[in-house]
Amino acid sequence: MTDRTVAQLETRLNDLECQLAFQEQTIEELNDALAQQQLLLTKMQHQMKYMVGKMKNMETSNMAEPAKEPPPPHY
Repeated sequence: MTDRTVAQLETRLNDLECQLAFQEQTIEELNDALAQQQLLLTKMQHQMKYMVGKMKNMETSNMAEPAKEPPPPHY
């Protein structure tokens, strides 16, 4: 191999190592973001279940049904 070929191979190897390092960093950042989103989603699901439970347990309104209510005096 000539010196030029070795230099080209070293350059290519360095470029590949840089790309690999960048990809590893990006994957780690994406993994962290995904983990945070999963925690947030889980929290929101618990909140939604709580709110649905509260809504189901709410008492009906004390107002009379519109069909049983006499019409207002201006009618």
